[in-house]
Amino acid sequence: MVENNKVYEIKIDDMGHSGEGVGKVEGFTVFVEGGLPEDLLKVKITQVKKNYAIGRLIEVIAPAPGRISAPCPIAHRCGGCQIMHMDYSVQLKTKQKRVEETIKRIGKLDAIVHPTLGMDNPYEYRNKAQFPVGMMKGKVIMGFYEKGSHQIVDTPYCHIQHPINVDIVNAVKEYITRHGVSVYDEKTGKGLIRHLVTKVGYTTGDIMVVLITNGRSLPHQQELIELLKNNVKGLKSVIQNVNERNTNVIFGRETITLYGSDKIVDYIGDLRFNISAQSFFQVNPIQTKVLYDKALEYAGLKGEETVFDIYCGIGTISLFLAKKAKKVYGVEVVEEAIKDAKENAALNNLKNTEFYAGEAEAIVPKLYDKGIRAEVVVVDPPRKGCEEIVLDTIANMNPERIVYVSCNPATLARDLAYLEEKGYRTVEVQPVDMFPHTAHVETVVLMSRVKVNTMF
Repeated sequence: MVENNKVYEIKIDDMGHSGEGVGKVEGFTVFVEGGLPEDLLKVKITQVKKNYAIGRLIEVIAPAPGRISAPCPIAHRCGGCQIMHMDYSVQLKTKQKRVEETIKRIGKLDAIVHPTLGMDNPYEYRNKAQFPVGMMKGKVIMGFYEKGSHQIVDTPYCHIQHPINVDIVNAVKEYITRHGVSVYDEKTGKGLIRHLVTKVGYTTGDIMVVLITNGRSLPHQQELIELLKNNVKGLKSVIQNVNERNTNVIFGRETITLYGSDKIVDYIGDLRFNISAQSFFQVNPIQTKVLYDKALEYAGLKGEETVFDIYCGIGTISLFLAKKAKKVYGVEVVEEAIKDAKENAALNNLKNTEFYAGEAEAIVPKLYDKGIRAEVVVVDPPRKGCEEIVLDTIANMNPERIVYVSCNPATLARDLAYLEEKGYRTVEVQPVDMFPHTAHVETVVLMSRVKVNTMF
């Protein structure tokens, strides 16, 4: 039996869904933060549970072939990048293997899983950053939370964020320091500045800076605006968002435009999108285009099809589909997202779209009952996957093709197996690396109808 506080030599042979190494001691599973498959490690056990233990990496006895020195000096502390110490080519192979094994293990499917589509330059790709703000030894700090805590790791430069963030962070730090503006303390609930949120239009160069404040009054706001205007190239928008609640949720209900526009603009391919302080937009615009192009390829549209885009968000995939389809129906539970979707459709002059706000499990059956049928259905659900009633309605609708976009291989595998029972075949699976240096992987799957469904 594995003992707490005891040190063991462990060979890592797998990777967990959060990027931790997985090995065994006398058949007992041990999770090790920072371990990579094929590492031989010296590990101190810190927690022993009923079916597994958690260990702390003490020493790398024999490194895995893919182990490198992370280019970021705080990668071992920051919670942002779990696998930056893994060579990027190995990251891509590991993600492909994870998708393949999960579909086989959970879905019991032997599907074709293509090599992961990665980036030529897997750095500085994020167009959005959320920096908690704090104080340490009398100095303002901004960065990301340390793994497993709410301790802020001061981050002068982040290797996966747009480099303009360096200028923004320095300007806001100078504003807080020069004018003695208070910083929020989670424990006491006191202090003004809670978070700094930045958004970047990668193709337009538009910059939005959002300060989340614990109160409506923002002292010396004109000085803040001038600092940002003088130091941030491309500044189009300075926003204040008020959040006075004792919560871990970043945004509050009230948003005030202090300078410039309340929105910035960016493009995915030739489609234009307006981005507000709280609107959702994919954080890796380069790989978003790769992901959507693959979804569009799998949809196989000829121009006469009706398409359902279920869990459509702000309509990004819907608009890609609408350029090739006869009609696209988008469904999304978040009303603000549907408002953005309608605005984005109008912005791109795509009139063959209709968007509905509500739970997919309610809206999709209603549309079906009205006699609306789709030749192609696209789903992009949250991590929990699709509700069974949604999958049942899709199967009853009997589309020729289903394109499933997933951020969670486990629920993807479950739902693919369910749809296979309903008369569909998993044709091919394409992982896409939307978040290099993290354990996350997006996947696009093509399913085709193999027999007429009679379950009406």
